[in-house]
Amino acid sequence: MIKRTLYFSQPYYLSRRLEQLIIEAPVDKNLPKLVKQADPIPIEDIGLIVLDHPQITITQGLITRLLEHNAAIVHCDDRHLPTALLLPLEGHHTLAERQRVQLASSEPLRKQLWQQVVVAKIKNQAALLQKLNKPHTSLLTYAKNVRSGDPDNYEARAAAYYWAHLFPSDLDFRRGRDELPPNNLLNYGYAILRALVARAIVGAGLLPSQGLHHSNKYNAYALADDLMEPFRPFVDAIVQQIVVGKKPYDTLTKEHKARLMMLPQLDVRIRTERSPLFNATHTVAVSLFRCFESETRKLALPSFTESDTPDLELQLPLT
Repeated sequence: MIKRTLYFSQPYYLSRRLEQLIIEAPVDKNLPKLVKQADPIPIEDIGLIVLDHPQITITQGLITRLLEHNAAIVHCDDRHLPTALLLPLEGHHTLAERQRVQLASSEPLRKQLWQQVVVAKIKNQAALLQKLNKPHTSLLTYAKNVRSGDPDNYEARAAAYYWAHLFPSDLDFRRGRDELPPNNLLNYGYAILRALVARAIVGAGLLPSQGLHHSNKYNAYALADDLMEPFRPFVDAIVQQIVVGKKPYDTLTKEHKARLMMLPQLDVRIRTERSPLFNATHTVAVSLFRCFESETRKLALPSFTESDTPDLELQLPLT
C-alpha cells in the first residue's frame, strides 16, 4: 500500500489522538481556542509529512508515533525549501545485523553497484529525452561504456549532455543549486525525493550515511544521494512540463509544489513490475541489502520507457 504524503503550509496544530493525526487551527490568531480543520488521518497511513510554515506546532506524541511507523518529517525554511529531515533511529527489527553486513561490504562490490546506479540514471535520462523527441542516442552510448566505479566519469558527461537538451534552447539553462530557475523547482523536487529514499533506506535497516560513491564526512545521507540518482529524471519530467507550460515559475508557488508532491505517486517500472515511486524506493533499498548479503549482485533499479509517461496533470490537495 502506498503511504500518504501530507503538506502543511498554514499555522496548524498537529497532534495525536487514538492513533490518528488531528489537524487543528486557531479560530483567531489572537485566541488560543482551536477548531478541527480536517478529518483525522490514521498515523499508520502516513509516509511523508512536509511542514512549511514557521508557526506550525507538532506534538512530541505525534512525532514519536510517526517515527515508529517509519514516516519521514521534512521541515522547510523561510524560503519554503526543505531544510531538515527527521527519520527514526531504528527502522528494522534486525538493524544491527543489517548494518554490520553493510559496513563489511567490499570496495569492489560497492564500485560495481555504483556502476549499475550510474547506468540506470543515464538510461532514464535518455528515455526522458526520447519521450520529449530530443536527441538521446549519445546517452545510450555513455551508458554502455560505464565501468565499475565509473572512473571515466560518464555520469558527469551524461549530465552535461542531458541538461543541454532537456529544456528549451532559449532558456540557456545551467544546473546548480543556487542558479536561476527552474533550479528552484528541481531543488524542491530532489529534496522530496531524497527524503523518500532516506526513509526507505532506514526502513531496510541500512545506514544512510554509508554511501556507495558519495562519502562526504559531513553528509548524513550519502547512501540516499546514491540511490536517488536513477529516480532524478522522474523529478525532471515534472519540472520540464512546468517549464514548457504557460505559467511563470520564477517563484515556487503552491501549484508547483502540488505538482512536485505528486512524485511519490508516479508510476515506476522495476524489471517487469510497476509500482508507485514511493514503493519503488523501498524495493531498491531492500535489493541493496540483498547485494550486501551476497544473495544477488544485481540491484533492482527504476526505469521508464516511451510508454511510461506519468500523469503529471494530477493535483495534490494542499493543506
